[in-house]
Amino acid sequence: MKVLLTGASGFVGNAILAMAKQRDLFVTPVFRSLEAAKTCGYTLGNSVIISSLLAETNWKEALLGIDVVIHCAARTQVLNETEVDTLLAFRLVNVEGALNLARQAAQAGVRRFVFVSSIKVNGEMTQGSFPFACDDAPAPEDAYALSKAEAEAGLWRLVQETGMEVVIIRPPLVYGRGAKGNFPILLAWVRRGLPLPLGAVTQNRRSLVGLDNLVDLILTCVQHPKAANQTFLVSDGEDLSTTELLQRMGKAVNRPARLLPVPVSLLAFTARLLGKTAVTQRLLGSLQVDISKTIELLDWNPPVSVEEGLRRAAEPRL
Repeated sequence: MKVLLTGASGFVGNAILAMAKQRDLFVTPVFRSLEAAKTCGYTLGNSVIISSLLAETNWKEALLGIDVVIHCAARTQVLNETEVDTLLAFRLVNVEGALNLARQAAQAGVRRFVFVSSIKVNGEMTQGSFPFACDDAPAPEDAYALSKAEAEAGLWRLVQETGMEVVIIRPPLVYGRGAKGNFPILLAWVRRGLPLPLGAVTQNRRSLVGLDNLVDLILTCVQHPKAANQTFLVSDGEDLSTTELLQRMGKAVNRPARLLPVPVSLLAFTARLLGKTAVTQRLLGSLQVDISKTIELLDWNPPVSVEEGLRRAAEPRL
């Protein structure tokens, strides 16, 4: 079996390459430049260089002889957005670029297209004890999530038109060594012993997924016959409050988390005053996913525990 992987130099893509090697799965990585390929230990002889992911990108040569495409490449959210029309910018890459690749894959005889989407397609928060499920109606709330939802819809149309199998995976926050975003910031604060006003955030619940667990599921979906034309949610199988997460981080770095029990209502009020509602929502709110379908249909369970996942995330980068 031959697999083409986009986004190979990214956080998830690079981990897919490493685990695929361990399992003797032949994967051809796609990089945006020769420099990126060399950084990851590849050359023109064992990789593909595609500089853009757009509607006009030509994938013909890259898809020759390929059985499965794993599509990890995407335009992701950035802190200091410079595009005037962010939705257009996301659509150009995440919708038009992705669907162009998928259409060319189908024309080339690719059997399966594994698309790494986002739980944000379901929404930003869950309420009470009602986790997101894979068959919920999409409820994206920002441009990135909408672009992922539109790409998913386009892929299902392509299934009907071409018969190529599609697998969609919607991960929540992915953590691991080299992760970006709020997770490494929190981990660094805990490692340095800085006091955090999050000791009273005990009633929310967040589903997270360790990098190794996500990659294991992606590679499972490359070959599993029951994965065809399905949408899967993924997590570590254990939901944590923000306080519990920080305490587990402390254990991972062998340093107790210094948590101050500031009332949640005060934290939320202060965030609104400072215009930081979105960031605080991720710390105070809940986002849970139901992975029962993933477990039952694929006979899959997260192979790495939360404790081990956090320990690996805390290891220094080589």
